Amino acid sequence: MDVITGTTRHLSSEMYEQLSRYRYQVFIDMLGWELPTQHGLERDQFDHDDTVHVIIRNDQGAISGYGRLLPTSQPYLLGDVFPQLLNGLPPPCSQDIWELSRFAAVDFNSQTSSAAGQFSSPVAVRLLQEAILCARTHGARRIITVSPVGVERLLRRAGFQAHRAGPPMMVGRHPIFACWIECDATKQTASHPEILSAIRPEPHELHPQQANRSSSIIG
Repeated sequence: MDVITGTTRHLSSEMYEQLSRYRYQVFIDMLGWELPTQHGLERDQFDHDDTVHVIIRNDQGAISGYGRLLPTSQPYLLGDVFPQLLNGLPPPCSQDIWELSRFAAVDFNSQTSSAAGQFSSPVAVRLLQEAILCARTHGARRIITVSPVGVERLLRRAGFQAHRAGPPMMVGRHPIFACWIECDATKQTASHPEILSAIRPEPHELHPQQANRSSSIIG
């Protein structure tokens, strides 16, 4: 696996286009989200020069995992679009609290046809580790994210210190919730394959459109 991190201004134009097309494949083509897009690229108002991107590429050089990091001291997805997920609490606004969004671990080159690996992808765990480490280098103590309910089990079973910031709510047809992830208490699970092998999806966690690929999604 090849890991790339950097702000939009520091990525090449080719890499930025590649990640935007990857996001389009995941969130528009695969999940069917209704988002404004142009020319097969998925970008929004939170993508700017200082947005931090975490990218994982497979051995063929194609993106197989992606996450976006933003400080909550600036406009961000949860605070501006999903504040209701915080159960009446004000959205965090601090330089040491960062948001992880557009998280996806989907390898479109994978030949796996079984849904058994949906929430046990080593790429998903590695991507979370890299995103947390990247956020820490920018001074983050905690991460907040908007997640589908199934990801909660991935986080806990893989050793991440995570807990709900509010009860789940239905948005569209899917239950999602706001989730805290502690940056300074995360266990590094890459060296513990027994943890990965213990992660198994519950049947109700699987999205029918994702069942034919090894993937894990956070908004």
